[in-house]
Amino acid sequence: MAETPLTWDEEYDFIVVGSGAAGMTGAVVAAASGLKTLIIEKTDQFGGTTALSGGVIWIPDNPSMKHGGLDDSEAEALQYLQQVVGADVPESKLRAYIREGKAMLSFMEQHADLSFDAALQYSDYYPDVVGAKPGGRSMEPAPISRRSIGRHAEEQRFPDFLREGVMRFAITVKESRAVMDLTLKGKLYMLRNILRYYLDIPARLRGPIDNRQTLGRALVVRLRRALLRHRVPFLLNTSAKQLVREGDQVVGLEVIDSQGQTKRLKARRGVLMASGGMGQNVTLRQRYGQLPTGETFSSDAPGNVGDAVTLGQEVGADLAFMDCAWWTPSVKFPDGSVLALISGKAMPGSVFIDSSGKRFCNEAAPYEDLIKTLWQNHANGIDSVPSHMVFDARARHSYMMGPVPPGKVQGDGRLPGEWFESGFLCKADTLEALASQMQVPADSFRAAIERHNSFARKGEDPDFERGQSAIDRYYGDQSVKPNPSLAPIVEAPFYALKVYPGDLGTKGGLKTDDTGRVLNTRGDAIPGLYASGNCSGAVMGNSYPGAGSTIGPAMTFAYIAARHAAQQDAATKENRDV
Repeated sequence: MAETPLTWDEEYDFIVVGSGAAGMTGAVVAAASGLKTLIIEKTDQFGGTTALSGGVIWIPDNPSMKHGGLDDSEAEALQYLQQVVGADVPESKLRAYIREGKAMLSFMEQHADLSFDAALQYSDYYPDVVGAKPGGRSMEPAPISRRSIGRHAEEQRFPDFLREGVMRFAITVKESRAVMDLTLKGKLYMLRNILRYYLDIPARLRGPIDNRQTLGRALVVRLRRALLRHRVPFLLNTSAKQLVREGDQVVGLEVIDSQGQTKRLKARRGVLMASGGMGQNVTLRQRYGQLPTGETFSSDAPGNVGDAVTLGQEVGADLAFMDCAWWTPSVKFPDGSVLALISGKAMPGSVFIDSSGKRFCNEAAPYEDLIKTLWQNHANGIDSVPSHMVFDARARHSYMMGPVPPGKVQGDGRLPGEWFESGFLCKADTLEALASQMQVPADSFRAAIERHNSFARKGEDPDFERGQSAIDRYYGDQSVKPNPSLAPIVEAPFYALKVYPGDLGTKGGLKTDDTGRVLNTRGDAIPGLYASGNCSGAVMGNSYPGAGSTIGPAMTFAYIAARHAAQQDAATKENRDV
């Protein structure tokens, strides 16, 4: 008996699930390649985890490097990745990323008006590995106005602390570098941004959000603007319910729309899963051994609970790197929201302390390595969740210590009172009093600080080699000699910020091939199903080669997937105008 033909509520060539950098890139590429495209987002805001991030992409051998006087090659990039990533990722997939990353960049500059600036002094995270570069592979998006997307600006995702006005004006990576160095240029950047922010009267009347968008917010605004220009339908509050198959091929998607109605949507050329990781799903993460403490401190966007993993497994998809995440030290605000601790951890005059009152790591190391060290410390029987970042009054005055602005910009009296009342941020006039608030042994704590101070005065750290690497020094204060990452902790009052083993998102998910196609458990591609971003097994494996190693591959493999779908044989396709 003949099977009943599938019926469809709407028909498209290409459907994208998720609205971070991966999803919006895939949708732009598909639309620009002539495919009738739809993008859906389960929440009421676009941007995904990208909107909460630094927005940096890691693209080796990019044109901006050459313009900046830095040489690079595909061969050197491959050599570097093979050593850092290891054998868990096929060479062919690494080659595809390196080769197509540049192509993606060129395509998006042409069809999406994306603009990136290479960070010429921002080295790869392992600068001593053969093939590493001292800068240029990491690129940040150029700033853009929220007004460029009109009413859709109200649909943009923001970190909670921006909505609350804790960090008022937007700043780029380049500007933050100058500010951290305390140079005249940095002071001028700061003054200019403060004036621009407060003189934008229309924006100030609406609230604390800066009209000028930088970092990940700039990237998602640029991508959203590109989708508007390509007239790609964009459905918020629409979740993927089930992948629809004919035989082994994925031919569409069942969704639940904003009215709670189930619809069946046809996807002639394929479905791209770009729905983010599973950072907010404690149960799923525990199943795969990610959370020894049974609690998540993830900066993953709300709603990222592993939908792609669930839907993919229903059609036989294989998984990869499910025990891995983009680990980073993080802070948990009194309201429960989480922020990655990128800025401040390498600044001189600060150290990390565990529950035994001892220092346990190179605080300036790449953030993934730092958390792997923390987990090992915890596994060795020393409670490290939470730990504390301890710093003195000089560091407090001069530097951005995670979410705590420099004291010269925002003194203690202007910080939220609940920060101190809840223990989120401790403050004391003596080390002993601070140890009491931290609930660590005072004797071992003082000994740890005194030992650190003796090292800092010499500019050496024989315990953890802090400041020996170029990436350590990049994040430090270049005016501090001889080691920009080390300074004594001596000036009262003293502070301690609670730090947790968080992540920027998970990196395990649907296993894919060099073209972004999802593989089944036999190793064969599932026709019509693609994946990119944090819902797919990372091309970086269990490593973090450089700043932008999350978003760079996410955009690149979304580009590869959409191009692959567009180039499929169209002889049997139906009229897309039906």
